[in-house]
Amino acid sequence: MSSRFDPGAKASNRGVAPVIYGTGERPPRGDYASAREDFTCEQHWERYTAQEHTLYRRLCERQTAQLAGLACGEFIEAVGQLGDPRQIPRFDDLSDTLRRATGWQIVAVPGLIPEEAFFALLAKRRFPVTSWLRNPDEFDYVVEPDVFHDLFGHVPLLFDPMFADYMQAYGEGGLKARDLQACEYLARLYWYTVEFGLIDTPAGLRAYGAGILSSAGELRYSVMSPVPQRLGFDLTRIMRTSYKIDSYQASYFVIDSFAQLIAATAPDFAPIYERLARAPGLAADERLATDRVF
Repeated sequence: MSSRFDPGAKASNRGVAPVIYGTGERPPRGDYASAREDFTCEQHWERYTAQEHTLYRRLCERQTAQLAGLACGEFIEAVGQLGDPRQIPRFDDLSDTLRRATGWQIVAVPGLIPEEAFFALLAKRRFPVTSWLRNPDEFDYVVEPDVFHDLFGHVPLLFDPMFADYMQAYGEGGLKARDLQACEYLARLYWYTVEFGLIDTPAGLRAYGAGILSSAGELRYSVMSPVPQRLGFDLTRIMRTSYKIDSYQASYFVIDSFAQLIAATAPDFAPIYERLARAPGLAADERLATDRVF
């Protein structure tokens, strides 16, 4: 969750521009005119063109071919639950399968949505998936999440009961953070775990973050490249660390297990937010003497 909506912007017809916590140079896209009060909308599956289905298939084929040795086992086991990769799934059909597994469902949204709406959906075990697909010239990289990123990157791990519970808890925590003016800290946590997290396994480091798993280049870069730093998971360290939304990450944070992630994020964050308000922020590539380096 890397954005929020500007509370001072004009809100008629949901025509509000997201404000991005992470830095980037491209303006966000999204037509919110058809959004409901909770910012969900109809998928309108019938409007996808044959070219879009073909593009989705090509994206799936390329990413699936790269998963072995780079993606975590839980993701690899679940990605087949997305259904026929030759076409964009119908959200209602996928929701039926997901609901039976972990009680989650998929809802369509026009693009990036406000914090409060995002948190509220997660707290109800409803995962927002962008309805539009990237353009062909964005085959290798798209700045904002599209239907491929959201479905292929995020949804498989929602079939894992432990990760599914973490996502609901994150949504509930976000609603509390909103009242404490602490949403940016949670945005950083989401970015460095749900979007760009790595996990240490007996076979070596593997990706579980959706931003990595849906990226052709960053999947191998995050696990194999000598360029970025890979640091042990540290909750307050992550919440102090900035990030960029339009380049590969300078730092990745590594969890030992999903159980560690849940345990670390279970306590009340209010005292943590108070301490963070007095602590200086950290650059995305900053190294601390206390960091556990992989």
